[in-house]
Amino acid sequence: MSNAHLFFACAIFLSICMMLAWALAVRSRNHGWVDTVWSFAVGLAGAGAALVPAGPHGTSGRQWLVAGLAALWSLRLGSHILRRSLNGKDDPRYAELLRAWGRQARLRLFIFLQIQAVAGLLLVLAVLVAARNPLPFGRPGDWLGGAMLALAILGAGLADRQLARFRADPANRRKVCDVGLWGLSRHPNYFFEWLGWLALAVIAIDLGGVYPLGYAALIGPALMYVLLVHASGIPPTEAHMLRSRGEAFRAYQRRVNAFWPGLPPSKPGRS
Repeated sequence: MSNAHLFFACAIFLSICMMLAWALAVRSRNHGWVDTVWSFAVGLAGAGAALVPAGPHGTSGRQWLVAGLAALWSLRLGSHILRRSLNGKDDPRYAELLRAWGRQARLRLFIFLQIQAVAGLLLVLAVLVAARNPLPFGRPGDWLGGAMLALAILGAGLADRQLARFRADPANRRKVCDVGLWGLSRHPNYFFEWLGWLALAVIAIDLGGVYPLGYAALIGPALMYVLLVHASGIPPTEAHMLRSRGEAFRAYQRRVNAFWPGLPPSKPGRS
């Protein structure tokens, strides 16, 4: 299968998945299913595309590594959002969007989810570029990228567990979680998600110039940074937290940086 045909097949798959996510969200009135479907769909498309043989010699070790990393990322994120969705609580970010969209909410949600399919396709492209690096498998970038993504998965999982334990304590009701990793970044889970996509770029990029296409994998971390810091991640999440926690969250903004762990915040709400 040519790269163009493979890319087109992934585009159709992701578009259909997000149509199904739209139907499920509308029917259940639980929009957490949107991110659940998106996470699993991007991981499945990425892992599947990574394993398609690039030539007559079959699937390389790097293709298996990249496919495995994409699958691990998808399973961790998707299962985390799935558990949250099964609790039946609607995602406050989507709830606010639907209120703002009014009577056109269903149509605009459909369009919005197709835009998410396009974003997912760009991430799949980053996976594919990393998997098809033609250099011999086992170069330092392979092991460094693999270690970075393992760290990203472990870090995001730890941040999620710390937040869950904090929220489970009745004494913390209406308080802001600032323990553990949440004392270093207001959104450590987002930081580790970004780090995972940077890991794929490390695998893809060849500083020697043999594989210039590898630099295209930078679209993964670049896109995730824009989405998480400036679009669907931090801005709506913090708007919700300001409505629900008020001055306590404003004080947290003044103390802790939004995205980069350990750095002092420049301005409230900025990364």
